[in-house]
Amino acid sequence: MSNLLAPPPATETRNRSALSLDRRTLLAGGALGAGLAAMPLSAQIGAKGFTHGVASGEPSHDGILLWTRYVAASEAKLAWQMSDSAEFTRVVAEGETIASPERDWCVKAEVAGLEPHTWYYYRFMAPDGTNSVIGRTRTLPQGPTSRFRMGVFSCSNYNWGYFNAYAHAAEANDLDLLLHLGDYYYEHGVGTYPDIDGIAPGRVLHPQSEIVQLADYRARHATYRSDPDLQRLTQLYPMILIPDDHETANDSWQGGAENHQPETEGTWDARTRASLRAYREWLPVSDDPWKAYQVGDLATLFRLETRLTARSEQLDIATVLAGKSTPDEMMAALAAFRDGAWADPSRQLMGAAQEAWLADGLKASTRGGTRWQVLVQQVLMGNLNTPTALAGALPANTPEALRQRLTASAMASSVGIPFNMDAWDGYPAARKRVFDAALAANANLIALAGDTHNGWAFDLAQDGANVGVEFGVCSVTSPGFESYLSQVPPALLERALVDANPQLQWADTSQRGYMALELTPSAASCEWRFVSGIRQRSPALAGTHTMASALGSGALATG
Repeated sequence: MSNLLAPPPATETRNRSALSLDRRTLLAGGALGAGLAAMPLSAQIGAKGFTHGVASGEPSHDGILLWTRYVAASEAKLAWQMSDSAEFTRVVAEGETIASPERDWCVKAEVAGLEPHTWYYYRFMAPDGTNSVIGRTRTLPQGPTSRFRMGVFSCSNYNWGYFNAYAHAAEANDLDLLLHLGDYYYEHGVGTYPDIDGIAPGRVLHPQSEIVQLADYRARHATYRSDPDLQRLTQLYPMILIPDDHETANDSWQGGAENHQPETEGTWDARTRASLRAYREWLPVSDDPWKAYQVGDLATLFRLETRLTARSEQLDIATVLAGKSTPDEMMAALAAFRDGAWADPSRQLMGAAQEAWLADGLKASTRGGTRWQVLVQQVLMGNLNTPTALAGALPANTPEALRQRLTASAMASSVGIPFNMDAWDGYPAARKRVFDAALAANANLIALAGDTHNGWAFDLAQDGANVGVEFGVCSVTSPGFESYLSQVPPALLERALVDANPQLQWADTSQRGYMALELTPSAASCEWRFVSGIRQRSPALAGTHTMASALGSGALATG
């Protein structure tokens, strides 16, 4: 029978004994498919006992954070155990934690004193004698490390379709760690994004309204955690997560969001507090807004916060062009915008405190002999302009509003203004400060990004110097350019984007999936894994694409 919780093959042999586990053993622990995850969502609401599986996160070389949810009639004391075998013949750590309605019955347990680079199994035990499912997790390496592979995910909208990227990653069983770069869930109400006709069959959202209050955010987490593929993946691997905008509201910044109306939805401060509280209850994450993780001598992972702490409000090209009726007026307004508001050095994405922390961390990482410095963050860093010829290549049946938007964006690009003001492109001075810090530290920089729903590979450069590379992950389910620019064949759009943007080496604008990023002492290799579809549940892949960067090159080559 299949060894459902066996670790993936690896070149290292540490902790490979006592790792077998057959299907019967896993099912005895309450495996997915036999318990709550197999129930309809309507049946899960109000369920008692262990309700949403297990998860782990915040790994270090000697510790991990465990998570589960247990609903009872009143506050309950849970025991937890960790073992180096799935049969729990030897318990290496144990303790107790409390499940209470104050935290929506979610519980966490911090475990310390573990061995580096080691697979462990864990479980929670209730007062009535029932056990949670058995989880598998792993500590980070310490010292010389020959290989480390991470699964990278972003933009998993429940209504759009099935989480087949999660299903494939679980079935492939070849990762060490999960990274989720944000938009883990979405705040919209039913029929908003997507519209009613776009909802995948069987993907029932709860609550059906837009989420604003604490109870709403908790219920939305419960909906997403009801997905069996999400439960299965997080049962198998530790994870590091960062929230992007949709964890609170679309296009969020320090003082508000595009999708927040204070006159009907209350204060922005109250909404962000509610969303962050639910996020920290329902996920194995720390309360630190930003944090570093050390992967042996191979990499330092810098988890950044670019949304709520210090981000200045997004600029808007449409506002710049409002009231301008001639091409000359438009070009003059765009040039003034480029040299004024857009270039303003006071505009922030991370804030001064986080920038200083990152600069110090980059220096400490390289001085300590760590090979790769990885930015685990939300939005694209690479420069991306609209191809100026794209508007003219649109077919005659293109909606006029879309044609006008592309024309305006192409005009902006002609004077050096990129189109995505919500990404680092909208904050060029802030990006320059990060790039300056990376160059000063002599970093081997890798930037990871989500948010756009499309796949990207950039050479990051500044003033003629190679700064590093960027791998942008496509979405788990949310639609990409194939939805917004359906009139343009994806191959044509991708070629136009690459041709118009010197930093951009490759793009995919029409597929869903995830990335597998493998680091070695000599190279960083990223494999984009594209699922065959999202309207039906299936782990099958449609294809892959690989790009790599040699250590010290600061540039990409086809892998």
